[in-house]
Amino acid sequence: MGIQTSLDAIHEAERLVDSMRLADELALDAARTGGARTIRVLRSALASDDQLVAIAATNALAQVFDEQADVVLSGLLSSDRTFLREHAASALSQRLPRYDTIGRLIGLVATGGFVGMVAQRTLEQWTSSSPALVAVGLEGALLGVHEPGARYRLVETLGLVRAAIATRPLLTIASDPGEDERVRVAAVSALGQRRGDVAVAAAVDAFARHDGYLGDVARLAVVDLSARNDEPRTPSGDLTVAQLFLHADIDADLTQAGSGDNGGIATLLVRLGDALAGREGADPDTSRGGAEHERDAPRIGRVVTLSRGSAAGALDSVQHIAGTTSGHAYGRVPLLNEPVSSAAAWPLRVAARRGIRRILRASGGVDLLHLRMADVGSLAAADVARELDIPVVFTVAPDPHAVIQSLDLSGALTRETFGDVDAHEHFWFRTRLVQQLASNASHTVLFPRPELQRDMRELVGIDITSHPERHTIVPEGIDLDVVDRAVSEAAEHAAGLPATPPLAELRALLDTLPESRRGLPLLVSVGRLHRVKGMATIVEAWADRGSGSTGAGGALRERANLLVIGGDLAHPSADEREQLDLIDGIVPTDRHRASGLLLPGHRPNDTVARWVAAARFGVPGLAAPRGVYVCGSLKEEFGIALLEAMGSGLLVVAPEGGGPSTYVREGDTGFLTRTWDVDALRTAMGSALTAAADERTEARAGRSRDTVERSFTIQAMARALTGVYETVHHDELEQREWSVSAR
Repeated sequence: MGIQTSLDAIHEAERLVDSMRLADELALDAARTGGARTIRVLRSALASDDQLVAIAATNALAQVFDEQADVVLSGLLSSDRTFLREHAASALSQRLPRYDTIGRLIGLVATGGFVGMVAQRTLEQWTSSSPALVAVGLEGALLGVHEPGARYRLVETLGLVRAAIATRPLLTIASDPGEDERVRVAAVSALGQRRGDVAVAAAVDAFARHDGYLGDVARLAVVDLSARNDEPRTPSGDLTVAQLFLHADIDADLTQAGSGDNGGIATLLVRLGDALAGREGADPDTSRGGAEHERDAPRIGRVVTLSRGSAAGALDSVQHIAGTTSGHAYGRVPLLNEPVSSAAAWPLRVAARRGIRRILRASGGVDLLHLRMADVGSLAAADVARELDIPVVFTVAPDPHAVIQSLDLSGALTRETFGDVDAHEHFWFRTRLVQQLASNASHTVLFPRPELQRDMRELVGIDITSHPERHTIVPEGIDLDVVDRAVSEAAEHAAGLPATPPLAELRALLDTLPESRRGLPLLVSVGRLHRVKGMATIVEAWADRGSGSTGAGGALRERANLLVIGGDLAHPSADEREQLDLIDGIVPTDRHRASGLLLPGHRPNDTVARWVAAARFGVPGLAAPRGVYVCGSLKEEFGIALLEAMGSGLLVVAPEGGGPSTYVREGDTGFLTRTWDVDALRTAMGSALTAAADERTEARAGRSRDTVERSFTIQAMARALTGVYETVHHDELEQREWSVSAR
């Protein structure tokens, strides 16, 4: 197609995800045609009211190798359209360095945020060819910047200049007692990456004798400087598998589940790591090669789960992992920043990369790294895996593609607002990251979906029928033993036995309801307080008295109390605060109890399991039996909390797209609905309450549990992943043997 025709196709595409995919064709056309006219047409598109077209044009300009294209992109770094500054900073990474552009990129780095991270990535790439230009520009900027946060970002970027020209200013800043401690921390952390320099080693040793935060970071820098050479590990013996989720403080007891971003993924990684490292994952009858394979193939001997932590905690975990050869170990990655939401964590890329590299080195080498999300952790870990020659397994899902599709269908996201929303949600960057991670992975893992091949092709742009041996469908799973213990306790209490401590806590919470509401069943939802999880939408659907049909029995608020478990209420993140404000706008805080709304915040995973089970059996004198579990997520790739609710025997309400529709039987074990549509969600919740109230036997509850036991346990997931890991390991061995023989 011609350049104008390609632009028209993007503008006229029916769905936003289609337009995003067509942007790749525009870039190819721009590279093929080039010339002054192509630049002129693309430049005019930058002012389009269709913000998606403007973004596509910006990225296409990077493919036109003409000095005028550089001028246009450099000018966009000063655009009054925030999203264009971001995309120009990213697109320039494909161009050659320009002196005037370096200065503008440094200005964006000082400003911070996501655009600062993107600008920093481009500058880092340019340091390989023009280290002096970048270093001199950063030193000059530091002369005029005094705000500690901005200085931290500039010093961190200076640390990415690996040439010797950056060493002296880093040593000067690290040694200056007049500098803000955080700025000195950035310099000391960067010095830890400069192995082989005697002066650097001596200075870092001196800083490591300090107390407090600076000393903790310096001691980590000593570890980095003393690390052995990054030689690839020779795969042998039992396998070591690394997995990570940086947006949570993951602990073996799951005490923070539901707080901040510490949702189902944290629970999954703890249970899965235990199952894999406990050797429950291997099954000689179903693995490749039967008994012979059982004798000869390596097994999962150690799992290393990485999550965020303090600098002091990171030092402890390095020492622990270095002395651990089996089992499930936890590594801490210090992000050198206060905890932030996943959407705001992108500027922590450099700290994340250094922390991940440190843990993987301390482990003595890992055989493969399993990545699961298009976030800063995966972005940083992919860099480390490439550097240390570690094979990557990537769980690929249409995220954020499915969110974009839901917002598009609901009207909440349009062409005219895409760029403004993207500046906060980073949809464009994340979709490209998914494609890059998937294409570079040794193997991809997929969640079951009703139309998996179509969704992966149309939403993500991946044809899984091409080289199917590189893709494996693996459902997520839950620890059914935990659920069964919870069900047993809840049933026994409903039958008259004393409440266990978790159920006593639930009784105390329910006792705060007005007496008139204590005979109602519970609608329960568990998860993070985040827009994607739809907690405020659930509250809106439940609370609205003036709505249309809610199923038999009238307004939901008159039929059930609503229990929303999740969130850090004492110190809410920005995302949690947004959801809490929306909820308070629906039901004012001082009316929560009177209305039947309970927001207890996050609880340990085992406590949550008991509360969910209690919704099925009721709490004597305080809650009626036959409650319902509600998932209001805009998208749910599979749904750990949903599976736990079904394992407890509850009827569920779930999103009609994604993984849940593969295991929720409509009208029997649950109700599938458009969760982004408040009226549709309200109707489904009402229908579920009616169906639950009409049950006279435990047959349906048994079918719900059987569904989970048959296919969705953590042990089944571990067995499937063990097969994937062994395949990747086997292929890696063959490739290395071939490489050696070919020399």
